[in-house]
Amino acid sequence: MTQSVTPLKRALSHPRTLSIAMSLWPPFLASGVRVEPFAKDFTSVKVRLSRRPWNTNYVGTAFGGSLFSMSDPWWMFLVMQQLGSSYTVWDTAGEIEFVAPGRGTVYGTFEATPEEIDRIREQAAGGDKVLTWFSTDLTDGDGNTIARVRKQVYVRRKKR
Repeated sequence: MTQSVTPLKRALSHPRTLSIAMSLWPPFLASGVRVEPFAKDFTSVKVRLSRRPWNTNYVGTAFGGSLFSMSDPWWMFLVMQQLGSSYTVWDTAGEIEFVAPGRGTVYGTFEATPEEIDRIREQAAGGDKVLTWFSTDLTDGDGNTIARVRKQVYVRRKKR
């Protein structure tokens, strides 16, 4: 049985459309997260979190939950888009290390290189699950590290 691609899924497979949709997604829209256009080949995406009264903590810095939220889905999307529909892709774990207070806008660039995708594809070729850790630093406008984020992505080739 073949899966049909819905118009929504087709639209969201375009880098610009997905960026706009994610910027307008209520949890991101409300928390001040904005998504720059994905790279045309889905190898990277840039995200920013603008500080707002509702996403700051008691001491006036970026709320840790907002920092982690701004980092949440990107590697899964990048891997999923590059591998295609023959694979199951999920987030399985995540961690964040807070390094410095986020007093202004916070930026993150998330990448899944073609080399990483080729390695995942090769490891998953036999139907085994593949667990891969991705990481990035979240930075302020001066490039200072605010937090280090890691996410583990699960990949398995779908049975035919």
